[in-house]
This record gives sequence, C-alpha cells and structure tokens, in this order.
Amino acid sequence: MKTASVIKCADQSPVTQEQLAQINRYSRRELTAQEVYVFSLILCDNEIDRDYERFTSHGLQKLSQLFLGKTGIFDHNPKGENQMSRIFATQVVEDTSRVTQIGEPYCALKAWAYMVRCEKNADLILEIDAGIKKEVSVGCSVERTECSVCGADIRAGACSHVVGKEYDGMLCHRILINPTDAYEWSFVAVPAQMSAGVVKGRLPSSSVPEGDLLKALDGSRDVTLTKGQVQRLKDHIHSLEGLAQAGEEHLLYLRKKAVAMSALALPGLDSKLVEEMVSPMDLAHLKKYVDGVCHTANQTLGLQTQFSSEIQGAPSQAVYDNHEFLI
Repeated sequence: MKTASVIKCADQSPVTQEQLAQINRYSRRELTAQEVYVFSLILCDNEIDRDYERFTSHGLQKLSQLFLGKTGIFDHNPKGENQMSRIFATQVVEDTSRVTQIGEPYCALKAWAYMVRCEKNADLILEIDAGIKKEVSVGCSVERTECSVCGADIRAGACSHVVGKEYDGMLCHRILINPTDAYEWSFVAVPAQMSAGVVKGRLPSSSVPEGDLLKALDGSRDVTLTKGQVQRLKDHIHSLEGLAQAGEEHLLYLRKKAVAMSALALPGLDSKLVEEMVSPMDLAHLKKYVDGVCHTANQTLGLQTQFSSEIQGAPSQAVYDNHEFLI
C-alpha cells in the first residue's frame, strides 16, 4: 500500500460542465453541479517514502490511467459501505524547483474525486474542508520490486542489501516497477508517503500538456498550470522582453539613420518632417526606406575610394601593383 494526501479545497468553486461530463462517465444518471462535491488529492509521488519504497516517473504515468474511476474508501477496508468517493480525472505534475533524495525531478500523481452531496456525506465533506480528513493511501500492484543497489527482483528472492542502510553513500530502497493494477485509495491516519493527501485547488477546466502550453493559453478556456509550466512561461516571457528591447533599439537606430541619410540624399527636405514620416513605419518598410535613401545619397555624392588600382584611360584589365602605397 502506498500513501498520499488530500489537497484541501481553497474555495467552493462551482463544478464546471467539463467536470460534470467527466464525472457522469461513472454515474448511472446525469448528475448536476449541485449534487456533487469535488476535491483534489496527491495519490503518490516518486520520492522515497517511509517504507523505503518509491515509484518511478514512468510508473506514475501508468498509475494515472489505472486510477481513473477507482473508488475511495477508509483504511483499505474493502467493504461496500466504506465507499465514499470516486476518481474522475488524474494528472502527473512536476515541480522543477524540487528534486528527490536520489536527485531526480520531483513529480506526483494528482487526482480529482467526486462525492455526492447528501446528509450521509455532510460530515465527511466538512472534515475534508477543515483538513481533518487529509492523508490518503493507495492500493496497487506492480510487476517487479527492485533493490536500488543491485537491481535484484525482491519477489524472486531477497538480496543481501538492507533497506534504509546506505551503501557507498546511496540509500537502499525498493523501486516499484511497472504498475499493473490499481485497486482503491483510502483515507488513513498515517501515510507512508509524506506528501500524499488532500491538496488545494480543483480540476482545471482543461489539463495543459507540457508541449502545448502556449497553444492552451489562447483565452478560449480557463487553465491551471504546474509550477514547472509557470517557470517555463516566465523564462519565455523574459526572453521575449529581451528580444523586444533589442528590436526597439534597432528601430531607433534605423529611424536616426533614415533622417541622417535623407539629409544627404534630399538636403531640401525638412528633417522634422522625415522624423514624423518614419516614426510609424514598421521594420520592413523602414529598412526599405533606409536602403533607398542610402542608394540615392551614394549616387548624389558620387562617393569613390581614395585609391584606384587602374590607370586612368588604360584598359580595364590593366592593373598596377599598389604603387599608391609606395613612400
């Protein structure tokens, strides 16, 4: 059994139509927003827990599918009367500001569950909101349990390494490989995983895949971002701000050059008028204008190089050997 915690609800936001659609996949009839109570929870993560076990990030991805539709009970007691809620959505979230004991990026399996608002559940809903019912534990099966030191399959036979003991500076623990089934999740008093439990917030109207962050921010719907996504968005904005500043400086340089070259190419044209004319131009039009006045200025002034490599009046192929540079 692995343990986790419920995310305490920050507010009583109304259940969205998208949430209802997800919930009603598991209901016998169409439920209304007024009939259900929604809360979110951290089921498990990839950190070493109190039992010296941990899931891999790949294992969390598999569990995110396996836990869809799974029921919530109490103390892993599989009686039907203990059923009180059901998971209707899951998401693996990553915290890039945090690493696990073995140095991997921290990630956790977050889930959203619903309960029926009725007299029987009123006290439990109050206890969840008050943070009394918080810690949870998950029941699941895995294909293999490996020793972190030697990689031996513990189910096939015990190895010589002791969990909780360090070997060459590495803490010995068990790695839970390839989850094959998820049974249930339970409210418990003491979870094995310290971070597992009820957490704040509700299901975003739509999950944001890691690769589609900017696409999701089109304003057509509400979204909730992970800490890692927020940091990447901040980095992207900071990069864009730097590019915008460089672009403004380049535009200012071109405007000044346009005024200066206009004075050479068209000396009778008022410089103030040129400033007003080029000020609203975008980069493409401004570059074309500058290229044009530079060409006109060169033709007007007849600019030539100081030295000539050809003899005046001689055939074009006659070339001197840099006699101008002799002293």
